[in-house]
Amino acid sequence: MSIPILYSLRNLSTRRLTTFLTASGMALVVFVFASILMLSAGLEKTLIETGSDDNVIITRKAANSEVQSGVERSQAAIIESLPDIATGSQGEALLAKELVVLISLPKRDSDKPANVVIRGIQSASLQLRPQVVLREGRMPRAGSAEIMAGSSIAARFKGGGIGETLRFGMRDWTVVGIFDAGATGFSSEIWGDATQLMQAFRRPVYSSLTFRLRDSAEFPEVKARLDADPRLTVDVRRETRYYRDQSEVMAKFLRILGLSLTVIFSIGAIIGAMITMYAAVANRVGEIGTLRALGFQSSSVLAAFLLESLLLGLIGGITGLICASFMQLITISTMNWQTFSELAFSFTLTFDIAWKSLLFSIIMGFIGGVIPAIRASRLKIVDALREH
Repeated sequence: MSIPILYSLRNLSTRRLTTFLTASGMALVVFVFASILMLSAGLEKTLIETGSDDNVIITRKAANSEVQSGVERSQAAIIESLPDIATGSQGEALLAKELVVLISLPKRDSDKPANVVIRGIQSASLQLRPQVVLREGRMPRAGSAEIMAGSSIAARFKGGGIGETLRFGMRDWTVVGIFDAGATGFSSEIWGDATQLMQAFRRPVYSSLTFRLRDSAEFPEVKARLDADPRLTVDVRRETRYYRDQSEVMAKFLRILGLSLTVIFSIGAIIGAMITMYAAVANRVGEIGTLRALGFQSSSVLAAFLLESLLLGLIGGITGLICASFMQLITISTMNWQTFSELAFSFTLTFDIAWKSLLFSIIMGFIGGVIPAIRASRLKIVDALREH
């Protein structure tokens, strides 16, 4: 004969204070656990969504990022001649030879400097990135010292607003437009004419080439052809793969940090649950004896107390997850360890994170309640009634 589930629920509601304190401790642990995973997922989402599966990015072999890369003009000419490159509505090749450099700009709120990506673009750059939308102002004119800033740059850095002026490369550059690239890394960049920027920074080579494939399925063949060309010393990657590689180091660090903090906090939460359940057993010895005398088996008592602990964990997990979900309203900025530039992104809650967080809270409840539940199930009827 099993003990009804309502029995466990009633006991939790009777001990409101201890239930609240224990569940709160577990909720805090789940909040930290979920938030760190959301931070990692947000970073990965921002960088991965920056790229497209149809686009191919070419960088110097062994370069970790566009900032460290250099593609010679002669190599760029070879790549431009590929027949697999898609064409636009006017018959132009959808290929952009771009420059990527870093400059330091002061933040609006603190004057603290941070690295910002400057990207020299060509006419095909916007066609390759349909997620980039001009939100305010106009596009920079080719051959001029005009630039446009990503929405995150305009909001967080001095000189990034429309009509403002930035000085770098020994020239003054006027911000004539603000663009929005959604939840991608492009929103944390400044774009201008590639030729003008190469002259200003005295860069004779391109940082990267990006082009759209005529057929995305042709990528393995294109990669094999470029890798086998002795005139080229380049890495050929899908754009999504490139940006996934960019997020790997930082995301891994965040996951390790989150796991470490979670382990430390979870020990305290498990001990709290164990103390709560031990107190519940001690206060209900007579009740346990009565249940046994009525014919309930020791396994039923074990299941009832274990269910209480699991419910505590579940309550804490749901509460912590709800609190963590509000973190999605926050946008933070950090340094991209691959490019050493400022990157803005948001916390992202996924179904994968949600079920892992709830499972983790239930496991905490199980570990914290299994020993007290075993003790309750092993109480002898005579001893329990005598203590009562």
